[in-house]
Amino acid sequence: MASSESAVLQFFPASTSLSAKVHPLVIFNICDCYVRRPDQAERVIGTLLGSISPDGTVDIRNSYAVPHNESSDQVALDIDYHHNMLLSHQKVNPKEVIVGWYSTGLGVTGGSALIHEFYSREVQNPIHLTVDTTFRNGEATIKAFVSVSLSLGERQLAAQFQEIPLDLRMVEAERVGFDILKTTMVEKLPSDLEGMEASMERLLALIDDVYKYVDSVVEGQVVPDNDIGRYIADTVASIPKISPPAFDRLVNDSLQDHLLLLYLSSITRTQLSLAEKLNTAAQIP
Repeated sequence: MASSESAVLQFFPASTSLSAKVHPLVIFNICDCYVRRPDQAERVIGTLLGSISPDGTVDIRNSYAVPHNESSDQVALDIDYHHNMLLSHQKVNPKEVIVGWYSTGLGVTGGSALIHEFYSREVQNPIHLTVDTTFRNGEATIKAFVSVSLSLGERQLAAQFQEIPLDLRMVEAERVGFDILKTTMVEKLPSDLEGMEASMERLLALIDDVYKYVDSVVEGQVVPDNDIGRYIADTVASIPKISPPAFDRLVNDSLQDHLLLLYLSSITRTQLSLAEKLNTAAQIP
């Protein structure tokens, strides 16, 4: 009886438990490089630096742009510049290694496969991060991808980009700056007090959401979640026990110190400006 072998089309994912976490500094660097790009460049690409934890989480902490020329069917990278920048970064942060590369735009393009192939020789299973620097509708579209091999039998046909979970975490001060970055037109940067006001409004909105959730659980409208209840209990327990008058006094003292620093800095700028004008007047014959 004759036996026949059939070729099977198979996908080979690089990792099933891979996820990424990006720091806001990386997003700021990418947007800055996009603003400073050459006039003829449609997008900016660069190298991502960071570390990989044992559980498969890629921590993206830094980045730098790499000059390139791109056409419809080919991409040329400045490899020497890439390696020189990598050596310079590792002198400052030797623990940071290449974890992938980034590009500006809405998603994966035709030349992305060629660039990804180059970074696959630099590091195993690189991350491809895409950042929409246009911030359409005031929202930032940031996605992370990995390459998935498409094979027919033992022959590799192509590579497909598969999206992986991406976590963008930032402290409140970074979130204020990120919200300004998403606004395409800003008349002026907010002061410290305005930033504090925006943070307090966001905090009050979150507290209101927690109140609504707790009331819904008590009334039986929502099924209780033990994890959420534990988070709420830990948050309440972390609040220091202090009386309202003492809290008001603490806030007022801190505010007065801040206003005093602003006053002293204003006096210093005025004095320097006056000294510069007097020096200029003295040099005039």
